[in-house]
Amino acid sequence: MKMMKLLVALCLATVMLLPLSIASAGHLEDTLARGTIRIGTTGDYIPMSYLNQETGKYEGIDAELSELIAASLGVKIEYVPTTWPTLAADMQADKFDIALCGISRNYSRAKTMAMSDAYGEGLFGKTILCRQKEAERFKSLADIDKPEVRVMINPGGTNEKFAHANLKHAKLIVHNENADIPRQIAEGKADIMITETVEAAHYVRSDNRLAAPLINEPFTRHSCGILMAKGDQEWMNYINFVLAELRMDGTMAKLEAKYLR
Repeated sequence: MKMMKLLVALCLATVMLLPLSIASAGHLEDTLARGTIRIGTTGDYIPMSYLNQETGKYEGIDAELSELIAASLGVKIEYVPTTWPTLAADMQADKFDIALCGISRNYSRAKTMAMSDAYGEGLFGKTILCRQKEAERFKSLADIDKPEVRVMINPGGTNEKFAHANLKHAKLIVHNENADIPRQIAEGKADIMITETVEAAHYVRSDNRLAAPLINEPFTRHSCGILMAKGDQEWMNYINFVLAELRMDGTMAKLEAKYLR
């Protein structure tokens, strides 16, 4: 009888520990066993992560970070396309292990998902892109928030949220292709693009028809992070460890200087 009770107790203990064992075999173990890391990206955000249609390759600081993370694991990258409106749902559906595409760290995302330590601190903020010939017209949010001003935004991300929260009178135009909005502005299809300082700086350098008159006085300031699903602390610890090593050996500073300054 004592032996039977002991066996029952051992079985119950095994059952109780089983979910913990399964949980501990998370993304780190899965990635190593699979030999690939699944990286979600929108591929529409220069200079963060942009799919070059001519080469078929991803470019930008997040593309290089993805390669460094994969190299640290000794695995290959499997890019999984996503969109800003579906990013959170795709992450929570475990369609990828991490997501990198210039994802802002904010309270809303932190409530439902996990985000890595920050990078690009002090380099990101909401600003505007407009036509060069109208740069003097827009000196504040009040100048933008008028019925005659057409503001173009991409759906699903923080640009859209910022526009809806701060622009109550301007005409908001949703355009699904974020990377195409600067051209739309330059050609007069809209007057303003709500964007990030680093993205605005890139387009001003590449198209002399455009200007970012408020780039040195952004409406907000924030940093970026690597997005993950909640509940896998080991995976979070590993990603943060990689970021810390890149900071310590100077690699992150070089990447930020190359892409974000």
